[in-house]
Amino acid sequence: MTTPTTSGTTDGARRRFARVSVRTRITVVIALLTAVAMAGAGLLVYALESARIERQVNAQISQEIAEFRALRIDPNTGEEFDDVGRVLNVFLTRNVPDDDEMLVGYVRGETPERTVNRYGQEVLDEPAYQDALADLDGVGGTRVIESPTFGETWVTLVPVTNTQGEGSLVIVNFLRDEHEELDRTLQTYTLIALLSLGLITTIAAFQSGRLLAPLRTLESTAREITTTDLSRRIPERGNDDITALTRTINSMLERLDSGFAAQRQFLDDAGHELKTPLTVLRGHLELLDGEDPAELAQTRELLLDEVDRMSRLVQDLILLAKSRRPDFLVLGEVHLAELTQSVLAKATALGDREWQLDGVARGRAVLDEQRVTQALLQLADNAVKHTDPGSAVAVGSAREDGLVRLWVRDSGDGIPAEDREAVLERFGRSSVRAGDDGFGLGLSIVRAIADAHGGDVRITDAEPRGAHVEIVLPDREIER
Repeated sequence: MTTPTTSGTTDGARRRFARVSVRTRITVVIALLTAVAMAGAGLLVYALESARIERQVNAQISQEIAEFRALRIDPNTGEEFDDVGRVLNVFLTRNVPDDDEMLVGYVRGETPERTVNRYGQEVLDEPAYQDALADLDGVGGTRVIESPTFGETWVTLVPVTNTQGEGSLVIVNFLRDEHEELDRTLQTYTLIALLSLGLITTIAAFQSGRLLAPLRTLESTAREITTTDLSRRIPERGNDDITALTRTINSMLERLDSGFAAQRQFLDDAGHELKTPLTVLRGHLELLDGEDPAELAQTRELLLDEVDRMSRLVQDLILLAKSRRPDFLVLGEVHLAELTQSVLAKATALGDREWQLDGVARGRAVLDEQRVTQALLQLADNAVKHTDPGSAVAVGSAREDGLVRLWVRDSGDGIPAEDREAVLERFGRSSVRAGDDGFGLGLSIVRAIADAHGGDVRITDAEPRGAHVEIVLPDREIER
């Protein structure tokens, strides 16, 4: 027989607690903390007031003892007291006890004399009182007794001895009224605390529901979002932590929407652009005469050319799709002068042009050297397509006003102002020369690389003619 453990019970309790709503949890926690705080405050007040009562009684006893010990001269004779009974009578006659105090004088062998008070003989006949006197006889001091009639009572005995005999002064303090008043105060406090607890719990439930309302909105919005509609956003109100969470989730939805839009655009673009070469391939294959060697060779050459075009298209589309990924760039420190000269050296292989260096920026910058080189070579390739052999094509870079500028300038046909925004979009084209079999993706790739760096692409007119296409990137600080 195995001994059961508490782990199963604990897990079950946790699961049950997990099913409770956050609003209920917050309300219960606030109610418990408030109850503990109020109970602690009540206990602290009770302890402090009890201590105050004890200090007050001690002060009262000390005052009576001090007044009694100061009584030395008999007012009738003008001499020092030599009779115990006489000094006790004078003291008891002169002193008027408080409502919660009783003074009793004892002379050994005589009937006790006492002040008049509301308790009278009942106190003297109390067994607990008599036991306290027996304990204090001859030694003095204070005893605290619990009387069923009078409640908590302090009995203080002060021995008196002179030449005429022995006696004692007994100071009796009744604390029942003080404790009853304290109990009434605590009862009132308890009632107010309970009402306050109920009010605080109600406010906590209302306020927690109000604070958690954006989370409920978030839940309903999340349920409505599908892979085909990511346009929904959560309303942002206030400037608290939940609003910050709402902004973060809205930003996440924005990125997801952008990612899905990029995927849909990629599929649409690929389907649209691949349709034509696939149709060409199918048409030539259907009409192919397998017995004609010349036609086979011609068709083979044509099909290979179409396959190359599709391969370039697919690579460009994949590059554009990757441009939104966080790992698209590999940033590093790059010497701008070396980068500019390297691009110019590589561009000379693109065509028979008069390649020039407009200028180079000094120092180093933080960027992805491979992607920037790819963008500049794309601009150089476009310049070759829109210029004649021997025409001037220049590459340059500069650094100013917190920006890094890299450009390609040509002396060709230029880009009309009305077409400059369109040519930066996918498949956007302006007027092109005969034989240009591009897809209109080159400048969109350049823009994607610039956007990934947090920059932009600017198109202006070159002097005296041609196009000046510039990549403008933020000049990031180099970490040390």
